[in-house]
Parts: sequence; structure tokens; C-alpha cells
Amino acid sequence: MTSTRARRSAFWIALPAALTALAACTPADRPTEGDRTGPAPAVTAALRTVERSTERAESARVSSTTAMGSTLSMKADGTLAWRDGLTGRLTITYTGGTTAETMRRLGTTSMEARYLPDAYYARMGDAFAKKTDGKHWLRYAYDDLKQLAGSTGADLANQMRGTAPHASVKLLLSSTDVRKVGEESVKGERTTHYSGTVRREGAGPQTVDIWVDDRNLLAKKVEKGQTATGELTQTAYYSDYGVKSAVEKPPAGDTADFKDLLKGSERP
Repeated sequence: MTSTRARRSAFWIALPAALTALAACTPADRPTEGDRTGPAPAVTAALRTVERSTERAESARVSSTTAMGSTLSMKADGTLAWRDGLTGRLTITYTGGTTAETMRRLGTTSMEARYLPDAYYARMGDAFAKKTDGKHWLRYAYDDLKQLAGSTGADLANQMRGTAPHASVKLLLSSTDVRKVGEESVKGERTTHYSGTVRREGAGPQTVDIWVDDRNLLAKKVEKGQTATGELTQTAYYSDYGVKSAVEKPPAGDTADFKDLLKGSERP
């Protein structure tokens, strides 16, 4: 693989990781069709309490799995914090799909991802570094995404920033049919299950389910829906709220900026 092709591949590989590692989501563009009366007031009040409690917790440990048609299956584990912008550190492992095959050709199916308030960083490994002047890290500045990719880039940046667990509760609050399903056990802990459907522009309806513990903190989330590349299923578990989650910016000398690599890949 040439250096140009490797750079282009790395760009399109690391972006899906940023978007799906935590079953990331942002508020729905519009509510679902159908019942316009909305959910029961008690359900809305309960979910708003969960949103506030989860937001105030400021950090958590996250474990998630994602499958997207034949494109990818992956898992992610690490910590997130959201007190002053989103920060976090995750280990992402590609377990199947065409993305995993491409990553194998680049020398690794596992990478470290770091979220900082202004950018997302992905460590691509030694094989890729040989093709990028020895640099292992790729930096995706959120402002650059907006400038270089227009509205699509702005959506990507918003999704990257919207991976904190309380964003999932906010998403469910946009549903007109959200309801309390009942009491269920999640990893041996008693939780309350809520479910609803949401719709995004350009996509079909998605189901969103969350499980809330006795402290009004999000314990589990599942999203299901259809994308252009097939069925999407995302499951995330949250624990250890308040955990320390210190994240350092990778060394500048070991970091390549995706904006520069993208421009380089466009040159003949």
C-alpha cells in the first residue's frame, strides 16, 4: 500500500471509531411520527432526573460493543469525563467486518483513542507510522472537520462531542413514545428499563433503550436501527461513576494532523 493510500485509509477508519466506540449519539433531529401527546409526565420527570444525575457524575467507566452491517464490529473499553468538555481514553478493538480487514493490512486491529475538548486522537500503530514519517497518532480537530467537510463534518464533530452517557438520556427524551418498560437486572443490579423510538434526518427510526440504577444513573444503553451500510446495534455499559479519568495530549512530535494528511492524499 502506498503512503497516500495508507493515509486515506487511516482517515476513514479512525473516524468511524470516533463515532461508534461509545455508541455515540446526539439529540434526534425531529420526534417520531404518531402519538403527538407525548410520554406520561411521570416518565418525562424521571428521565430528566436521570439526565441531571448522570451529567453531575462527571465521569464513568465505559464498555461497549458495536455492529454495523458488514462494515464493522468492534468493542471499546475505557473511561470518559465530561465536566469541562468531553475527555477520555479508550481501547478500541475491531473484531470483524471490512474495517477490521483494512486495519489488519495496516498492521493492527486495536488502537488507543483519546478524547480532548478540542480534538479526537487515534493511535494507529507502528506499521502506519512507517508511512507517516514515524508519527503514530492522528489528530482530528473538531473545527477542522467543520471547515473541511461542511455540514457532514459539523455533524461528525457534534457526535464526537456527544458521547457522554447523559446525551443518551437527552436523546430518549426527544421521543414521543418513550415509556417505562419495567424493573430488570443488569449485571446483578436492579434497574428500571425505559424504551422509545427516535428519527434522524435521512435515516429510518431507531429504538433506544436505557436501564437506570437506584441512584438515577445510566447503567446500560442499547440503540438499534438501519444505516446506509446495514443494521446498526450499539450496546454500552456504564459503571464506576466519578472515576478518575486523566487524559494527556499525545506528544506533538508523534502526532500527524488529519487535515494535513488529507490534503496530501488529494495531491497527485
